[in-house]
Amino acid sequence: MNAVTLPLTAPNRASGESLWHKAARKFGRDRLGMLALGVVLAYFLVALGAWLGWWAGGWADLTGTKWEPVSSAHWFGTNIIGQDIFDRAVFSTATAFEVGLSVALAATFIGAVFGAFAGFFVGSWIDEFLLWCMGVLDAIPFYLFVAAVAYALTDNPWAMQVAMIATFWVGTGRLIRGEVIKLRGMEYVEAAHSIGVSELAIIFRHILPNTGHILLVQASITFVSAIKAEVILSFLGLGIKDGMSWGLMIDESTKEVLAGFYNNFLAASLLMFGLVMAFNAVADALQDALDPRKVG
Repeated sequence: MNAVTLPLTAPNRASGESLWHKAARKFGRDRLGMLALGVVLAYFLVALGAWLGWWAGGWADLTGTKWEPVSSAHWFGTNIIGQDIFDRAVFSTATAFEVGLSVALAATFIGAVFGAFAGFFVGSWIDEFLLWCMGVLDAIPFYLFVAAVAYALTDNPWAMQVAMIATFWVGTGRLIRGEVIKLRGMEYVEAAHSIGVSELAIIFRHILPNTGHILLVQASITFVSAIKAEVILSFLGLGIKDGMSWGLMIDESTKEVLAGFYNNFLAASLLMFGLVMAFNAVADALQDALDPRKVG
């Protein structure tokens, strides 16, 4: 029964080792995945230091003159008004993680719950309503929807995150719905029904834990999508308002590049590229390690 109920947590009869442990060992043998994880952790430590006020606290201060070159005082130089580009780039890393984590966690949770209900009650009015909601959200252009939400939530610092969460949960919801439709026909679900276990208990205690591998990969993908969307939206003036972002730095650099000064653009672009590529590699490694067809 346990081997059916929790396929990624049940011990293997031959080795006594859980499949989660096997997946962890497989991920540990993936050199590219481990290297990418190290890069992501380095970015996270940079963001953590900014959150705790250890560095980059003076990202908005005028600490130099216009367009100073790279030096020991200003590692990435200064921008058009004399602000330190390095401090602004480091603080933007914290912004990226703040947006990415909040959107990924919320969107994955909502998608998991709604997808589980849609899949468990497939064919019912609950399933039809949730599918209708997914279809409506899919039909609305993302950036148009964000603009509408930003306008409706004027001066609300969470407007961008709310818009992202409201759209990004749909992909997770569809995947979980399909997986739950398959799981609801398993013997352990029928056994739980026969002994009087409530439907909510079956969903949250027995079915959703079996989708953990999907949710982990989806959260990683959503994290990357949220960061890329935040940069684009901030560049367009629909994202970060009170703070600093790689998107705002790229927006500032549009005037500087014409004058032959590329430090602002390069700092924001390269840091964003490094984090997105590293997290994509981690997500690919996780997907491969957690694939039930390969974890046996």
